Amino acid sequence: MTSSQPEWQRADPPLTTPWTDLVSRSNVLPEYPRPQLRRPRWLNLNGVWDYAGWPSSPEEPRPVGYGERILVPFAPESALSGINRRDEVLWYRRLFEIPDDWRGERVLLHFGAVDQTAKVWVNNQLVVTHEGGYTAFAADVTDALRASGPQELTVRAEDRTDIAPFPLGKQRNAPGGICYTPTSGIWQTVWLEPVPSGRIEDLQITPDLAGFTVFPQAKGGDQVELSVSPPSGDEIVSVRGAAGTRLRADVPVPHWWTPDDPYLYDLTVRLLDHHGDVLDEVTSYGGLRTVELVPDSAGRPRVALNGRITFLHGPLDQGYWPDGGYTAPTDDALRFDLEKTKELGFNCVRKHVKVEPARWYHWTDRLGLVVWQDMPSLVVSFDGPPGPAPDPVPEGKERFEAELREMVRLLRNVPSIVAWVPFNEGWGEFDTARIAEVVKELDPTRLVVANSGVNCCFSRTDTGAGDVYDDHTYVGPGEPRVQDHRALIDGEYGGLGLVLDDDGWPGPPNAYEMTADADHLTRRYAELSNRLESLVGEWGLSGAIYTQTTDVENEVNGLLTYDRRVTKLDADVATARNRAVITCGSFPAVEAAQEPQNPS
Repeated sequence: MTSSQPEWQRADPPLTTPWTDLVSRSNVLPEYPRPQLRRPRWLNLNGVWDYAGWPSSPEEPRPVGYGERILVPFAPESALSGINRRDEVLWYRRLFEIPDDWRGERVLLHFGAVDQTAKVWVNNQLVVTHEGGYTAFAADVTDALRASGPQELTVRAEDRTDIAPFPLGKQRNAPGGICYTPTSGIWQTVWLEPVPSGRIEDLQITPDLAGFTVFPQAKGGDQVELSVSPPSGDEIVSVRGAAGTRLRADVPVPHWWTPDDPYLYDLTVRLLDHHGDVLDEVTSYGGLRTVELVPDSAGRPRVALNGRITFLHGPLDQGYWPDGGYTAPTDDALRFDLEKTKELGFNCVRKHVKVEPARWYHWTDRLGLVVWQDMPSLVVSFDGPPGPAPDPVPEGKERFEAELREMVRLLRNVPSIVAWVPFNEGWGEFDTARIAEVVKELDPTRLVVANSGVNCCFSRTDTGAGDVYDDHTYVGPGEPRVQDHRALIDGEYGGLGLVLDDDGWPGPPNAYEMTADADHLTRRYAELSNRLESLVGEWGLSGAIYTQTTDVENEVNGLLTYDRRVTKLDADVATARNRAVITCGSFPAVEAAQEPQNPS
């Protein structure tokens, strides 16, 4: 970086949030980015980088031509990045230095997410390439490092958004309606960490109601050790086994994780040599919980958490920000939407066609919000003829399935996730039953919603796949009456709109039903909620997702405005109604010999 280059300066977003002005070149998402596999030493590379965006460019790093500065990890389309435009080919460059106390150790370079493809060089040596905009990746860069002094990091990202056959969710080059401004390039934290040659590379944590089964995937070492502790407490159980084996830790007097009591245990995993000396140590956490389908008194399948039928009620959460795009301006902002969801009496959230940074799931775990996790969809045109969308191209199918597998692998340790949703409303849908089975094989401990909105829009004929029949009806709520092995969910309903001029996005607002003011919105919300409560008993619904947490760009059907400054309806009324619906649909499972009791 040279002094002749311009300084970074934030652009003006159409809307600010309460956190916009807290973002500066010295305060860019400083929190540790991976709470479930944590080491004490790391180096955050977020901040100001050199930047250049071209319609096209050569494949190799360029020593010159970086005429702008960008604030990583905000995408160039966002105001917080300082660029405030879309580029299809994006070049990033920055210098960094390795701390003196890292000498002699291996150095890993981590990217939370880069959309859509990335090539990474350290000191002009290619260290990693990656496809897919929603999954983390890393590289051991030790052998590319200079012996001392500044190290040069260069990233080339390419993102055609809806032109290329990649999973992209609701991103569009021409945003409007229910689709939004795209996110290109680096949009999650970039960081370094020192690790020993013999190290723990990954953890697979599987909980039940009695303890944890943990599979530490390690490089080198002879033994692995697992210790379990209550939050900030002393160790209560420790087990050891040969490297490459699964460890089982039964917890004395187990304390279960529930939305009302999101209790999490601290986990420590150590890699040992043949003398018993520690080669590597990582910390993590886990919650004891199960999810399954059980019959109610009428024999209808219902969702059960920890053996108890539990109605799951929450908002559709899109994860967009008017100042940061896909990236929340601060960790407090990331947490805020989830805290408001809890305050409004919900116990669940559906993460809609987006994968969030690991810290978002850290907060759902700690706040107690059950998560239905969507896979970002391939592109579908909403201007086409009615009926099922055509099959995606083969390259798109391959990329979708590869990233779906990686998403499940990356998020499998999140206690709050109870269901995977590979398809939404037929968008980019293919091989529905097979894909549902793939997900179930990857993770048999959770539910699979083969196609959320199976009754809607571009969906194919219902295959009966998965564990849940998911109805989308606006404004609804829907009345699904399928009677088979699947639980019934209203996966989307609501969409009540209210325009507040001081908190709106430029452009024509849209919603499924407009209301005149906060009183009208509150009254209609209560009417829909009362109808939903009656359907829980009539048809045995197991859950319902209201559209949506916040306004998003031109969509004005949020419970909150897009800038998060206003709750648009009477919060007390909404909270009381949401809790009433959950209470109506939550009760002991009748076929259990005895309702499971939490010993704690």
